[in-house]
Amino acid sequence: MKKSNFDKLSEECGVFGISNHEDASALVALGLHALQHRGQEGCGIVSFDGKNYHSEKRQGLVGDHFTDPETLNKLPGHSAVGHNRYSTTGETSLRNIQPFFADLHMGGLSLAHNGNLTNALYLRDNLVKDGAIFRTTSDTETIVQLIAKSKRERFIDKLIEALFQIQGGYSLILMTNKKLVGVRDPFGIRPLVIGKLKKSYIFASETCALDIVGAEFVRELENGEIVVIEDGKLSSIKPFPKQKPRPCVFEYIYFARPDSLIGGKCAYEYRKNLGRELAKETDLHADLVVPVPDSGVPAALGYAEQSKKKFELGLIRNHYVGRTFIEPTQNIRSLGVKLKLSSTKTIVKNKSIILIDDSLVRGTTCHKIIKMLYEAGAAEVHVRIACPQIRFPDFYGVDMPTKEELLAHEKNIDEMTRCIKATSLNFLSLDGLYLALVGEKRNVAYPQFSDHYFTGDYPIKLSDKLKGLKVRQLSLLSGKSNS
Repeated sequence: MKKSNFDKLSEECGVFGISNHEDASALVALGLHALQHRGQEGCGIVSFDGKNYHSEKRQGLVGDHFTDPETLNKLPGHSAVGHNRYSTTGETSLRNIQPFFADLHMGGLSLAHNGNLTNALYLRDNLVKDGAIFRTTSDTETIVQLIAKSKRERFIDKLIEALFQIQGGYSLILMTNKKLVGVRDPFGIRPLVIGKLKKSYIFASETCALDIVGAEFVRELENGEIVVIEDGKLSSIKPFPKQKPRPCVFEYIYFARPDSLIGGKCAYEYRKNLGRELAKETDLHADLVVPVPDSGVPAALGYAEQSKKKFELGLIRNHYVGRTFIEPTQNIRSLGVKLKLSSTKTIVKNKSIILIDDSLVRGTTCHKIIKMLYEAGAAEVHVRIACPQIRFPDFYGVDMPTKEELLAHEKNIDEMTRCIKATSLNFLSLDGLYLALVGEKRNVAYPQFSDHYFTGDYPIKLSDKLKGLKVRQLSLLSGKSNS
């Protein structure tokens, strides 16, 4: 089973699909490259040439596999769907890499999914009892099986019937021999946008993937919306009862690439606003504002501007350390965070520092960074976090620790400060978060985001009754063997 870096909330997945373009697979590969931050474990593309479907899947990064013309030549066609994988359910293996493809009675179907189903175990057990055979341990295959099982005549009706049975946070791109379809869950927890490149329509997780292929941003899918592209035309279906949208707040705080548009603004702007609100709430006398790179930089800039303090890069990130750095000895392993970060010693020496990061999960990396700064000669390290305390786990597509592993779950501020060995520690308040993102305090009756990380207010019930367990491999938790 995959070992996660639980000191950061881990990426979800990235999806990209395009229809009616002669270079469909090459454009999907470019789009996936722009979405690489959303998943680095595996990548895949499925194309359709008007008669046959073609599939190529690889473990690792897009640039390592889909920049080769020989590989792209295996993916002919005017329509294609792609996926970057970061597993939140299902073990890391080639069989779980998407897009999935299935030959159904109605014809071929390819599906790419970003998110997590909260009733996947229940659905899977019922499907298996009815004779369904699962090839993967991913919750995504449950959706394929539900579509295949439907007795409805039209594909869209089969899809809608399946959607009414699943629960959770999801965005989907589906490709048939005639249609490209995008779907966003009823609360709009997971993101999906529409783009247009001349006569070709595109679905993508973020607008940065549209930018890289030169496409125009059309709009975001609404929560609970199905958008169908067929014969060069776009149509919209809204089958669910109307709900107020509750997009994942961590798209704004951390997940989305800084240049991606969310609600009409770049994510970078929201993050600077978070830093400004943080400075209003928790400013103190210090010499320097220092970000934890790269995710803490926008908030630190906002903090420095608001507090009129000097901003410095007191930490430098090594961008050339891969996710699977070879660690042959205990001596190398003990270097830990120094493989990725180093301090600018002459900048931080004898200085009191305000260290800014976007979030604090378990605190072990933060502790190592603080130790590094003290070893470089820093006089004080005051930690300021540009979001509220993370007390509750996620079940909608974000890989994170169990409730008991979260630093803020049972510890107060003083206990957390001692744990990370900071001079002081403070977090942005929940109202400060909402002021930074929407300009008003949180409405308890109608919160505008999925903010359960901080509040425990889950927008969708957890039907599988996970009780804090993080589902990564459905077959194990349902008592089945992979053999």
